[in-house]
Amino acid sequence: MQPHELKPILDGISDEEISLSRGDPSRIFGQLNQCLLGAVRFSGQPPWERHPDGDELLHVLEGELVLCVLAPEGRVEVTLHGGSVFVIPRGLWHRSYARGAVSMLFATPTKNGEISLADDPRC
Repeated sequence: MQPHELKPILDGISDEEISLSRGDPSRIFGQLNQCLLGAVRFSGQPPWERHPDGDELLHVLEGELVLCVLAPEGRVEVTLHGGSVFVIPRGLWHRSYARGAVSMLFATPTKNGEISLADDPRC
């Protein structure tokens, strides 16, 4: 058991790494139940993803993130600012777009996650 300091974790992600074209800049530091706990600093737009086995928690620490969720009632877009917390319900396709650099804490399910590069992953 030990505390995890987020500032050094996030500061350890170089400016070159925050571009998603260079891979995944996430830093995993623990587990909670069936979720990985991590921090990330990034810019740009990751691919679509979904987690059929659990909800995902996003906590924006700094910056602004536009989150798009493909919900049963249609496409839902929300803007998250530093301090915002959002829970993405299990099984829903979602993607984000960082307006500039975004620092974020996340808890993401460990099993059966899916990624899609399609314009609409439901097709």
